[in-house]
Amino acid sequence: MDLTFSAAEEAFRADLRSWLAESVPAAWREPGFWAGVPDDEAFGLRREWERRKFDAGFAGIDWPTEYGGRGGTPGMKAIYDEELALVRAPATVNPLGLAFLAPTIMAVGTDEQKREVIRPLLRCDVIWCQGFSEPDAGSDLAALRTSGVADGDDIVVNGQKVWTTNASHGDRIFTMVRTEPGSQRHRGLSMLLLDMHQAGVEVRPLRQMSGATEFGEVFFTDARVPARECLGGLGNGWATAMLLLSFERGASGISQYTAFRQTYDEIVRAARALGRDTDPVLRQELGRRLAELECLRYHAMHVLTQVERGADLGAESSMTKLQWSETYQDLFETFDDLLGADAAVSTPVAGLDLSALQSEGFWSRSVTIWGGSSQVQRNIVAERVLGLPR
Repeated sequence: MDLTFSAAEEAFRADLRSWLAESVPAAWREPGFWAGVPDDEAFGLRREWERRKFDAGFAGIDWPTEYGGRGGTPGMKAIYDEELALVRAPATVNPLGLAFLAPTIMAVGTDEQKREVIRPLLRCDVIWCQGFSEPDAGSDLAALRTSGVADGDDIVVNGQKVWTTNASHGDRIFTMVRTEPGSQRHRGLSMLLLDMHQAGVEVRPLRQMSGATEFGEVFFTDARVPARECLGGLGNGWATAMLLLSFERGASGISQYTAFRQTYDEIVRAARALGRDTDPVLRQELGRRLAELECLRYHAMHVLTQVERGADLGAESSMTKLQWSETYQDLFETFDDLLGADAAVSTPVAGLDLSALQSEGFWSRSVTIWGGSSQVQRNIVAERVLGLPR
């Protein structure tokens, strides 16, 4: 495992840090800033931020230049994620497209799909959402029931998706449908790239306990998609989806570590403000969380080293998803223990506003569900990494 970056990568860090110092407004750097901005306004600000990054050459850091990327190394991408987290730059508005769809298209897409999808996606001119989850299917992707029936050069889609991230702001959706009537489980599935701005596509936002409407339900009623917009081949959706999910579950944890460490420091500050920092039980728990964070950092460096050596992470990517999501959730278990009865108020002592941490705590409850639940990840690790029987 390599814990250092090359001279060229450190030079990139210096350039990026200089640009961020001039480009990230001071208000954005304040903890909890984004929690106070209305959803639509925040989305607009973040979308424009993505375009500014693209125009400045700080987008697609490790993507080939032919797709609008910078042609950098995985190490530069890790530095990029870390530096943005350090200045509290906003999270991208196009996470599903950037992290998962684009590399999948680069791997198995047609030349036309590569040309038409990747660059607009990188500049966030087109926002993508993901249509995998369905009612009565949950994390069991093979149980989906949305159908796609060939009609001339088109595929006609009918069905429902749920917990669709970015549903309200999405311009297009990559979605899984059953294109072979009567097929079972993972057979007869296809991944389609579908226009959300057409008749026959209805979005209903889902309001979360934090008040945000990041997710939504999507209903397809005779929605149409050209057959050429099938990604990875008709009937080959399961293999395409597994490839895509490997990008999702294997994402480097360096940016997560940096952001989670900031959250940890805020929890420690709250403990001091509440006079709990001398509580021996709480101190022991905070120590355990810090140790978990450091394990996350070293695992992230291990993954980065593997990627730089060209290794196929395969099923091991489930270990990354499992580790970062549970570490993050554990942080807020400690936060809940810290607050106790004070969890009922956002300002338990004068001058100590904990509403942003509380909102983030609500969000943390979801991370062990989406992207494959912790139970699913443990099964994958047990069967495919450890070789245990089913």
